Amino acid sequence: MKLAVICRPFSFRGGVETSTAGLVNALVERGGYDVDLITSARQFPVPGVGLRRLAVPGQPSVLRQLCFALAAKRAVSAGAYDVVQSHERCLAQDIYRAGEGCHRAYLEAMGRGGFQVNPQHRLLLWLERRIFTLRGARHIVAISARGKAEVERLYGTPASSVTVVYNGVDLTRFHPENRERWRAETREALGSPREAWLVAFVGSGFERKGLGPLMEAVAALRSRDIHLLVAGRGRTEMYRRLEARLGLQASVTWIAPRPDVERLYAAADAVALPARYEPFGNVHLEALASGVPVLTSSLTGGSEVVSDGVSGAVAASPEPVDIARGLRTIRDADAGRLASAARASAEPFTYAAQVKGLERIYRLLKA
Repeated sequence: MKLAVICRPFSFRGGVETSTAGLVNALVERGGYDVDLITSARQFPVPGVGLRRLAVPGQPSVLRQLCFALAAKRAVSAGAYDVVQSHERCLAQDIYRAGEGCHRAYLEAMGRGGFQVNPQHRLLLWLERRIFTLRGARHIVAISARGKAEVERLYGTPASSVTVVYNGVDLTRFHPENRERWRAETREALGSPREAWLVAFVGSGFERKGLGPLMEAVAALRSRDIHLLVAGRGRTEMYRRLEARLGLQASVTWIAPRPDVERLYAAADAVALPARYEPFGNVHLEALASGVPVLTSSLTGGSEVVSDGVSGAVAASPEPVDIARGLRTIRDADAGRLASAARASAEPFTYAAQVKGLERIYRLLKA
């Protein structure tokens, strides 16, 4: 089968891009696929995969998005592909993988719904409507049951045209044994107290992912040995002011995103992602695979794999009182039992399982 995957440039060390890398490698290992990546000029070579690099402007973002969509459409037309699978909002694809969820739902969750003046938002909503109403795609892949329901509710997409295929995770890279390897040295390098109960917040998009309410929850626990590690990219000014107001200056460590994120999980006692909107953050699976319990909110796709009180905690809302309750649940539980349950909950989520889920859709579209 000649398969095109439309995606942004990816590496093997970060977020959405890492999940794409794992999937592409699994497709190559599976065999039977002639895979082309349709991407931009920054993509490095990938063994066993053809590259069709598109020339697109770097800025502004709305122009970059539109030019990428137009260039990808031309590349698809010239490629004679059996199936075109896009991980980006484009003009022509057989399958759209909604890895970033639904932009309309995101705007509503952030209190920015209604008429949009911002041209980037307007373009994304226009592309999204074409895709989810099946004028710009034949089938939708959601990465969580919550995401599937969201698309069907907001756009009236037939349920038969939306399939859930969960992401995979590298179960070797993210492993409980990393704790023994790297916990002590990573904590020392970060300046985190050896005996602190360390909560890690990993990811950019601080407002969407609930950093503010998490900081308030940590302060509400009134425990001197709780330490918060924030590893992400974004404007920190308002959070630094919140840190000072809450008296957390000695309890928070700020670092930039790191390629060796597995070491951060090894150092942590819990990972917190109490997001207002999150289709299914890879952080959920990476932390669980590392044997680290996860605190998430009921508004995330990742809550579908976190068992409250068993492998972590699911806060009823992304509000400080519910987040604090979830942190207490994790802290008061047996750490060894939580670690075992966390790892077990991640083990079904392999890249091979993700490929099998997609193959069912490929067969459906080729029938």
